[in-house]
Amino acid sequence: MAAAGGKAQTFEPFPWDAAMHAGLCLLRLSAPQFWAMTPRELFAATGGLIKRTTSIERAGLETLMLAFPDG
Repeated sequence: MAAAGGKAQTFEPFPWDAAMHAGLCLLRLSAPQFWAMTPRELFAATGGLIKRTTSIERAGLETLMLAFPDG
């Protein structure tokens, strides 16, 4: 099926190996608990909803520079 731009869309398959490892090994869910979860619930349980910062602010950088000086 082609998208509006004329190019066919490709989708990656769901990463079942990673999801099962996270749910069964890391979170230690029982099999019934794991299979009862939706992918969104598993995403949330593995920390996917936590906001992550991508950079450090100047004050934080200066604090680190004072704590760990070069040379």
